[in-house]
Amino acid sequence: MGAIHLVRHGQASFGAADYDRLSELGREQARLVGAELARRQVRVDHAWCGSLSRQRATAELALAECAPGVTAKEDPRWNEYADTDVVGAHGGGRPQDAGDPRGFQRVLESALAAWAAAGERSDAAEQWPAFRDRVEAAAADAAGALGKGEQAVVFTSGGVIATLCGLLLGAPETHLVTLSRVAVNAGISKLATGRSGLTLVSFNEHGHFDGPAAGYLTYR
Repeated sequence: MGAIHLVRHGQASFGAADYDRLSELGREQARLVGAELARRQVRVDHAWCGSLSRQRATAELALAECAPGVTAKEDPRWNEYADTDVVGAHGGGRPQDAGDPRGFQRVLESALAAWAAAGERSDAAEQWPAFRDRVEAAAADAAGALGKGEQAVVFTSGGVIATLCGLLLGAPETHLVTLSRVAVNAGISKLATGRSGLTLVSFNEHGHFDGPAAGYLTYR
């Protein structure tokens, strides 16, 4: 049986002109999750990441800790939905606001729920079914690339992980918001691969931010 470890990227630069960039805290989170993967002795036979800057940077910093010399292959199917697209279509176009992150989160969650409910009726450039299907296809291809007993690490985003875990739980539309809400930066979710396909083993593990490292725990 093989395994795919899904790692959410480190903290991005919420409210900044360039959101798609790791904050200094996010860079340290990426190093810490890499050290956690090394502590677990995860054998990185394959590594993938999306093409977003925050995903690529997390992959580089984490792999330097757990698998020096390994470079993650870029696959844009692991990219996050564009929040500006979703909020523009279903949330009045409210921009990120570093002064009111909770207010933006409420708008985003409402927009995500409406986006998923609208399906192909959505005015978003990328509709929910297309997003869901590309995430599912990326996971299926990753699983298919694993040999017997091999392991992979994928550096992606919270909405992608929530969608994939929701698919494996049988209700992706229902779980999109609830799982995204609790996903921590640089958390780890684990999938097992086998004859029966993909199975969700764990979601959002973040024990590497317990104790002395508790100050590194963030959700946005």
